[in-house]
Amino acid sequence: MSKVRHVLGISGGKDSAALAIYVKTKYPSIDLEFYTCDTGKELDETYQLIKNLEVYLGIKIELLQGAEKSSEDPFDHFLKMYGGFLPSSNARWCTKKLKLDPFENYVGSDPVISYVGIRGDEEREGYISTKKNIQSIFPFRKNIWSQDVVAKLLANQNMEQLLAMSKNIDFGKNQEKAFQTINRKVDTSFTLDQKLNILLDANVKAFNHLVFDFLKTTDYPLATEATFPLLENDEVLVRDDIFKILEESGVGVPAYYNKIEFEVNGKKGEYARSRSGCFFCFFQQKIEWVWLYEQHPDLYKKAMEYEKDGYTWGQFESLEELIQPERMEKIKEEYIKRMEKKSKAKSPYLVDILDDVEGEGCAACFV
Repeated sequence: MSKVRHVLGISGGKDSAALAIYVKTKYPSIDLEFYTCDTGKELDETYQLIKNLEVYLGIKIELLQGAEKSSEDPFDHFLKMYGGFLPSSNARWCTKKLKLDPFENYVGSDPVISYVGIRGDEEREGYISTKKNIQSIFPFRKNIWSQDVVAKLLANQNMEQLLAMSKNIDFGKNQEKAFQTINRKVDTSFTLDQKLNILLDANVKAFNHLVFDFLKTTDYPLATEATFPLLENDEVLVRDDIFKILEESGVGVPAYYNKIEFEVNGKKGEYARSRSGCFFCFFQQKIEWVWLYEQHPDLYKKAMEYEKDGYTWGQFESLEELIQPERMEKIKEEYIKRMEKKSKAKSPYLVDILDDVEGEGCAACFV
């Protein structure tokens, strides 16, 4: 069997950048490969972050692109292939063609551990490949294992097997509690998540070792590994930790997270971009489109040029309509009202206030 590869994707966002620093420095024994999927439509700040990471970590980040043999940018190549049909939240061909397909082509049929930067304060699973040779790990979370692994582990039919394995696992003072939990069937009154959380609360490291022993009986990539350093990881990293890692390392936070002041009808507000991804990403909020128009008018103009024949980035209005003075004024005023309701957040970064935006989109683009 091929050697297990350990890969970490850099999206250009804060979380994946911090994850690269975290895993590379805390677990140097892991032979990590780094890659980024380039759409050709990223902000300059994204490319700068990638360069900063290469310098700080002394690594080479592999540049992956869809349609490598095309003379056009990857996005433009596939847009033409789709007859000018712009991607949307209901038709994310950009994610598949520009992010997921290049990644899965990159790993091929090799057994792969893919490290994903979803944090401990996020309630989402992110991208999980359907390919059996790719296993996702989440180092920032209390539960580093993917949903599919947990579902198989805690399935009722595996209860006797887990009970036998748990006799060799030290849950410390919670040994009996862990044993009783493992011995309880999942049903409508006791959910899978409840069972998982009790075992994690009992002893995270012990639970990790139990999962690792179980994986030895499966065909997951980790089944062939003798050891795995993250079994001893019980840290939970949240958003503040991510910014701290980036700032203290000197790699820095991408400039598009920095808030910029604006004024409308005598009221002051602050805006910025809350995510990485293409400059014309359809998941942007209205205020982020206004930010793009006022801070990067050249890129906004390029985004406008893609709108034609009834295809627009927004569901209910075109970019030309959005930048009409009265419309931008209304967007800013509504945004200020929203921010006033969330004024308790004192971070200099917009994403610390707009908690809802990170639940949208695709982890392959934004982590």
